[in-house]
Amino acid sequence: MTSKTIKRGTPRRPVQQKRRKPPKASFIDRTIAALPLSEATLTRIATWTIVATVCAGVLAIGVWMGIPGAVGTAVGEGVGEAGFRVNNVQITGLSRMDQNTIYKIALEQPSLAMPLVDLEKTRERLVAHSGWIEDAHVSRRLPDTLLVQIVERTPAAVWQNNGQLALIAANGTYLEPVQADAMPDLPLVVGEHANEQQESYDRLLASAPALRPQVKAATWVGNRRWNLTFDSGETLELPEGDDSASRALVKFAQMDGVQPLLGKGWIGFDMRDPSRLVARKPGDTAGGTVSTPAIAQPAKPKPAATEAKQSARLAAQG
Repeated sequence: MTSKTIKRGTPRRPVQQKRRKPPKASFIDRTIAALPLSEATLTRIATWTIVATVCAGVLAIGVWMGIPGAVGTAVGEGVGEAGFRVNNVQITGLSRMDQNTIYKIALEQPSLAMPLVDLEKTRERLVAHSGWIEDAHVSRRLPDTLLVQIVERTPAAVWQNNGQLALIAANGTYLEPVQADAMPDLPLVVGEHANEQQESYDRLLASAPALRPQVKAATWVGNRRWNLTFDSGETLELPEGDDSASRALVKFAQMDGVQPLLGKGWIGFDMRDPSRLVARKPGDTAGGTVSTPAIAQPAKPKPAATEAKQSARLAAQG
C-alpha cells in the first residue's frame, strides 16, 4: 500500500488589495458639472470660442501687416458663416424714443458678420439721428448679439418760435414738437435763438429763487437780453449781459419783498437801466420811476441816552 504524506502547514490567507480613493474632482470639473448644459453643448461652445479667437487673431494680424481690406473682409465673413453673425439687438435706456428706430440704425451694416460690425460708426449714427440721444454705447456679445445702450436727454424747457412750440434740453438741443394743450410744466422761452440761451436763463432765475415760481415766460429780445413775464401779468425788461441782468433781477426781488410790486396793478417794469426802476400802469405810456427807499439800509437804533433825553423833553413839555 502506498502511503501519502500530507504536509500540514499554516494556511495562506488571500492578500487583500488596498482600496484606492477615487481621485478628487478639481474645481473646474465641479464647476462644469454644476452648469445646466450638456457635455456636447459645452464642447460646441469651446470649439466656437477657439474658432473666434483664432479668426480674430488672424484678422488683427492682417490689419497690422497691411493686408488688403478684401482679405480682412473675407476672414470676417468666414467668421460670420461660422455662426458669429448679428441676429439680435438688445436695447436699454429708452423711455421716449421708438425702439424700432434704434433697431433699424443698429442693423444698417455693410455686413452683419460680428468682426465687421463698426461699433463706433454705429454709435455716431445713433447720436446724429435724434436730439433725444445724448450718447450711446454699442458693443458685441458673442456669438450673435449687439448691445446698444442709449442715454436720453431730459426736457428742460418749452421753446416758442414763430408760433411753434417744441421741447428743448438743458443745453438748448431741439427734442420734438409739442402741442399747446399738452405742454408740460416747464419754463417757457420765447423768440429766435432763445433755445441757445437756456443755460444762461437757468442761471438768471437761480439768482432770484423767490421769483422763479412766479415767472411764466421769458422772451429773448434782439438776441441780446431778456423780458420776463410773471403769472400776475406784468413784464420786467432786463438789461443786456448776464451779470447786469442777474443784479437787476435780484434788486427787483428785494424791492418786491419789501414792498410788493407784483399783482398791484402795474403792467410793466423797466430795469434796462439797472440804477432805477420805471413802472407803468394801464394807459401810462411814459411810466414813472418807483422810489426805492424801502430797500435802503435800515436806520441805526438810537442810543439809550438819546432816547432818555427825548423822553425827558417830552415829559417836560407835557
